[in-house]
This record gives sequence, C-alpha cells and structure tokens, in this order.
Amino acid sequence: MAVTVLSRSRLPRIARPGVLLVALVLGFATFGAGCADRSAPAAEVDGMEPLGIGKEVTVPISAAVTTMVSPGAEPRDLLRPRYAAGTTQEVTLRTDYRIQQQVNDQPVRDFSPAALTIPMTARAGADGVDLTVGAVTTPDPALNKAFTSADGSHAGLGMSDLGAITELRMAPSPDTPNTARAALEQAFYQAVYQSIAFPDQPVGVGAVWTVHQKITGGVTLDQITTATLTSREGDRLTIDLQVNQTPTDTVWELPNDAGELDIDGYVMEGVGSITIDLGMPLPVSGSIEIGGQQTYRDARSVSTLVQTQSTRVSWTE
Repeated sequence: MAVTVLSRSRLPRIARPGVLLVALVLGFATFGAGCADRSAPAAEVDGMEPLGIGKEVTVPISAAVTTMVSPGAEPRDLLRPRYAAGTTQEVTLRTDYRIQQQVNDQPVRDFSPAALTIPMTARAGADGVDLTVGAVTTPDPALNKAFTSADGSHAGLGMSDLGAITELRMAPSPDTPNTARAALEQAFYQAVYQSIAFPDQPVGVGAVWTVHQKITGGVTLDQITTATLTSREGDRLTIDLQVNQTPTDTVWELPNDAGELDIDGYVMEGVGSITIDLGMPLPVSGSIEIGGQQTYRDARSVSTLVQTQSTRVSWTE
C-alpha cells in the first residue's frame, strides 16, 4: 500500500506519542499480517484517482512452496483442481480484521475496519478464476452506502497446478468510491494469504504437509501453514490448518526514509479448517483465524507501540 508518513526524520519522541501512533497506523492498520504496503487509507487519497479505477490491476503473489511431512493412509491420490473451464460457483467470502494499538502508557485505541460480507460468482477459465462481486454488506453505514456503487466489480485469481494462488487481479466498477475499493482490495489480500496449496505427492487421509510463503510488506514475514487432510469423500476434502508467521528481520524500515523501529516481540499464529471441492474453483466452507501481539520500539527514544490484531476469513456456499 502507498503509505504517507508524517515526517522524513526519525520517529517523533515521547513528547508526541499521538504522531508516532498515527505514523504506525498508516503503516499497519489498513491491512494486517505484514501485508501493509498495498493501498493507502482513504483519508490519504481523497481527490486522487484510486489505483483500480477504470483499469485492471494485477498483483503477483509470492510463491507457495509445499513440503510433505506424512503421506497419510492408503489409498493415496494426487490432489489437483479438477474443475473444467466454464465451471461456476456461488460463494460468499467474509473477512473481519481487528487491530488495537497502544503507545507507551496512552489509552488503547481501536482502529479495526468494518467486517465485510462479499457474495461472488466464481467462473473457471483457461488461465485462472474470474470473480464477479455481488452486493457487499458491512456494519459500517457509510461504507455500506459506498458499496452500493461497487456491484459488478471484478477480481481474478491466477492458479498453479497445485492450487496455489499466483496472482490477484482487481477491477472495481468505475463508480466504486475509493473507500469501498480499498476495503475490497484488503479483503481479497487477506483471503489470498490464507489460502492453501496441495503437495506434489500422492496423499491419503491423515496426510500432513507444510506450505511456506513469504509475505512482503511493512514487515516481511515467513508464513508456514501446516495442513492436515482430516477427511475425504470423493472430491470433497476437509483440511485442518495451523499457521505461524515470523518476521524475517529484527527491524522494520519505515517507508519514505522515515526511520526504523526495532521489533521487540512478534507473535502471530492461527488455526482453522476448510472444505474444498476439487471440482470447484474456491473453498465451499470453513474459516481460519490468525491473531497475536507485536511490540515495536524506537531505539533512539522510549517510545514503544504494542499492537494486538486478528484476521478471520470464512467461506460459505
């Protein structure tokens, strides 16, 4: 996300904790779990043309590398998407991102965006999955009103042979307000980075494999998802998921040469279960929730930020 930082110098000292908080919010609150640098908060871009207006924007997704832990019981089979081009699916995506932040001993502040319910029609094509967005709803009245112009927005997913998402395409309707466009983008990013890829070896019930993926953003993360195939009925699979994210460095380099923060503590983990039909483009049901707490410190002052966040993504037909 394009991030506007309030100053090109190092972070303000403790005398201005509110400014420190705002700078950090701009870097994190628009999308958690390390994927911040995708799209600016609405307040920063009033009067500017949003990225996705009038054109399709394609964003590559970092590679997902699978590693077999246990192949499971016999019989075993290669898990591969088996939907034909032209296959359609009606599915609803729900996302709920919560974030609270505290600077030093200041009161805890809640910057959680509104949860979204996104009905969509998925259509399999030769080069991936095309998504047509229906009537998005949210508890936020203003955002709900903004979404009345977003009907018919499109998105798309590039897919690998192992079911991994390789790219995300976004094409909001031309009349979509920027607030709705940004919220829609964030929801799809959350869903993309909480998806699963299949192993490249035959597996049976009880199989366990890991998926390693790098998530780039304000803080670059190594994400390892452990998947367990708990049941299978024909092409319908139930997969339990455990997720762990760790930063690749001990320092967060702030955008626009604004300085750096030491990462004093970082815990981000989650669990979930999803049901996948190999004959359908998207999950048919299930949810996954990732949450934790992070502590960031300005090494040249006593300013410290503690951030608590969680992301829940769920699918229903």
